[in-house]
Amino acid sequence: MRLRWKRLAVILPVFLLVGCGAFRAAAPAAFSTPIRHIVVILQENHSFDNVLGAFCVLHQRCNGAASGILYGGARVQLAPAGDIVAVVAHDVAAQHIAIDGGKMDGFSRILGCTSTYAYACYTHYLPSQIPNVAKLATTYALSDRTFEDGAAPSWGSHLSAVTANFDGFTGDNPAAAAPTPSAGLGPGWGCNSNRDAPWISPGATAPTQVPACVPDHSLNTSTYPNGGAYRPTPVRHIPTIMDRLAGAGLSWKIYMSFPSAPSNGYGWAICPTFAGCIDTNQSANMVSNTMFVNDAKAGRLPNFSIVTPDADTSQHNSYSMAAGDNWIGSLVQAIGSNATQWQSTAIFIAWDDCGCFYDHVAPPSGLGIRVPMLMVSPYAIAAHTDSNAASFASVLAFTEHAYGLTALNGTDANAYNYLHSFNFAQTPAPPPVMTATAISPEEQQLIDANPPATDDPT
Repeated sequence: MRLRWKRLAVILPVFLLVGCGAFRAAAPAAFSTPIRHIVVILQENHSFDNVLGAFCVLHQRCNGAASGILYGGARVQLAPAGDIVAVVAHDVAAQHIAIDGGKMDGFSRILGCTSTYAYACYTHYLPSQIPNVAKLATTYALSDRTFEDGAAPSWGSHLSAVTANFDGFTGDNPAAAAPTPSAGLGPGWGCNSNRDAPWISPGATAPTQVPACVPDHSLNTSTYPNGGAYRPTPVRHIPTIMDRLAGAGLSWKIYMSFPSAPSNGYGWAICPTFAGCIDTNQSANMVSNTMFVNDAKAGRLPNFSIVTPDADTSQHNSYSMAAGDNWIGSLVQAIGSNATQWQSTAIFIAWDDCGCFYDHVAPPSGLGIRVPMLMVSPYAIAAHTDSNAASFASVLAFTEHAYGLTALNGTDANAYNYLHSFNFAQTPAPPPVMTATAISPEEQQLIDANPPATDDPT
């Protein structure tokens, strides 16, 4: 599958929460705000400056850059990006090179962004290229200090997005083991993929290759002798936001791309990484992302949703930025079309990792590169910029606050929860009117003719 498994790396370990079970309303006492529906829209591979830097420079209300620093100190202007997203390395090693100890000058040293590639990651999108994102940033709230939970691509970012924890994994995307398991390889990156990922044992410094799976040893040992992993694993079980939601009687779904989709993004689906999800009745909460619009229009959204895209709408390297902007617009407009549901919804729109495009802000210790984060809600403060340091764990913290859930660990317990971006006493703001940008047949043919590598190493 092309690209499909890309490491949604990076970002925000706090938010991707998921719950389990059919839609059931929680006891009113559990709610501390008017929010009854939290929707996390998780896109692929862009830094803050790449998506919102030009917007910030234009409107002077957030911290964006119009230029960047090359390794060695030279400064270059960030060029307008083409609609087809450039291919740039963004694995753990590449991200650390880019950060360069906080100097943020190493981007010009990573594969795909050297002088040979015309510094392709020193680019930004103009508001006119991403009109829906720009309108949402103008109308509602944005965070200009949300960072990856650690320097990691997509798989690591999605892992931490629902656990606030890498569970010992470095965050790099899983790859086929050598030799290939006798059962062969499965789809995606999780427990059913039969792939391995680098993991560091407590007290060790060098990683070893272990199954790309968070096991659950409470599963039937006859069926799952390794807790859901394809071979024995030293990885420990950790709880997810899905577990917390289920325990509180709250509903959740992951709207995702399945392997059968024409342009699938199954690797970003999250649930398969956890045996306690993919190998239990929680797996019934994985549904096609094609269902989201109808569910939203009908007022059927659960208490917590994560929406991951197909490859064609992901804004991943090698795909169309405008197609992803159209996708975001269609989701938000569907939510807003149901007046009752809109007035009880908070939407978080994030990009899982840097991609790895230039950003000028050095991350706080332990976090990764800055990524875009939009907060869209009738209670989001209009045209507000939230400059509190945050990560994806902050989405988890918001969810835990809104629904009275126990934190998963110290990371989300201590994370900033974006509450400064909301005023639950204000007159609810109306939903936005979104637009659609045409993708030319010639551009689509070019995208189709140049898919990413099957096991994209970045």
